[in-house]
Amino acid sequence: MTFAATILTLYPEMFPGPLGVSLAGRALERGDWSLDAVQIRDFAKDKHRTVDDTPAGGGAGMVLKVDVLADAIDHARATAKAKIAAPLPFRGGDGGGGAPPTLTLDENPHPNPSPEGEGLAGTAAPFPVLAMTPRGTPITQARIRELAAGPGVIILCGRFEGFDERIFAGREVEEVSVGDIVLSGGECAALMVLDACIRLLPGVMGAPSSGAEESFEDGLLEYPHYTRPVEWEGRAIPEVLRSGDHAKIAAWRKRQAEDDTRLRRPDLWERHVGARDRPASGARRKHRDQGS
Repeated sequence: MTFAATILTLYPEMFPGPLGVSLAGRALERGDWSLDAVQIRDFAKDKHRTVDDTPAGGGAGMVLKVDVLADAIDHARATAKAKIAAPLPFRGGDGGGGAPPTLTLDENPHPNPSPEGEGLAGTAAPFPVLAMTPRGTPITQARIRELAAGPGVIILCGRFEGFDERIFAGREVEEVSVGDIVLSGGECAALMVLDACIRLLPGVMGAPSSGAEESFEDGLLEYPHYTRPVEWEGRAIPEVLRSGDHAKIAAWRKRQAEDDTRLRRPDLWERHVGARDRPASGARRKHRDQGS
C-alpha cells in the first residue's frame, strides 16, 4: 500500500524538494509513497484569492483564514483514499542531478470545495492532519512511527502569524512542532516530518534493521560511530570496537548512549529512567494488594 502525503501550502513549488532525491526520491519513483502539493489559494473565496486577514484584537502580521483552511482540509481528506488507490506520480527527475521531478496533476486538481463539514465523516481518522507550528507539541520518533504505519498524512503549512485557532478543533488538526525555533513557514518543517516517515516505509532503507539502533528509538541518543582510518590526527578508534568481542561492544555502546543522553539531553534521560523503573501494571497491583 502506498503511503499518501498531502501538503497544504502557499508554496507548492517547494515540493518534493530534497524528498525528490536519494532514498526518498527513489522510493517516490517506485511508488512506495505519493505526494500531492496543494495550493491553499485555490480555496480562497474572492477574486483576489485572499487567504489571510488582520488579527482580531489588533496586532502585527496577518492570520490564515479559517474558512479557507477548512475547505482545503476537507478537499484533502475527501481525496486521500483515492490517492492511495491511484497515487499521483512524479515524472521528469532523472535521479542523477538533472531537473527536479515535476508533479503530474489533473487539469483541474481542486474542484469546488465541499461545504463546511463534509469530508470529515469516515475519512478523518485514517489520515491525520498535522499543522506545523512552534506552538505545537514537539514531535517524537514514536509519533513518526505511528504516522509511517498508517495510510498517509496531511500536513498544513503555516505562514504569516499562523492559523486561526478555530481550525484545530473544527477540523481535528494536530498541532506539531519540530523544535524550539521559528521558521518563515511550515514547509521546511513538513519536509522534516515527511523524511522521517518515508525512511521507515518498508524497503526504503534496505535492511529492516537499519533504523533499529538510532537516536530516540529506545528513548536514548544513539551511541557514537567510528570507521577507518583506525587513527586520525592522534585520535584512535576505541579499542573495544576493534576487539571483536560482540558482548563487550554491545555493553560499551549501551553505556555510551546512556552517558551521552544523560549529559546532552537530561529531559530524555529523565523520561527514559522513569519508563525503565516504572513497574508493570500487574506488579503494581500485586504490590498494592499486599498492603506494602
